Amino acid sequence: MLPLWQETAAAIRAWIAIRPEVGDTGALLNNAGRMMTRAGFEYILEKHANTAARIAPTLAAKSITPHVLRHSCAMHMLQATRDIRKVALWLGHATLQSTEIYLRAGPTEKLEMLDALEPLGIKPGKFRPPDKLLAMLSAR
Repeated sequence: MLPLWQETAAAIRAWIAIRPEVGDTGALLNNAGRMMTRAGFEYILEKHANTAARIAPTLAAKSITPHVLRHSCAMHMLQATRDIRKVALWLGHATLQSTEIYLRAGPTEKLEMLDALEPLGIKPGKFRPPDKLLAMLSAR
């Protein structure tokens, strides 16, 4: 299941209503009416990014690729759900380890996620090693 803004869902419904009934069943089709390939999507994205950069020149220095869009979407999903497991499932990652890169977020997001976790029951304070440990370390 893919979470969508209402406007996006409405645009997709409108597209499905007018798209050709014959041909491939993909949501995005190329000029030949077949499912758009990754290379085709990259081409169209680059074309629109170049057009946008003429209006907003700062975009020219930015990397705008399908991978960046996927990463940005995953970060927004993480901010919205605060659940790395949901992000991993949505991205199709086999393990949470593949999704850990998204935890390298800004400090605000990290602190908010930590606050949402169960407390570990550790009391704050300074660590005071026992005398036996200090004696062993000083003997070396």
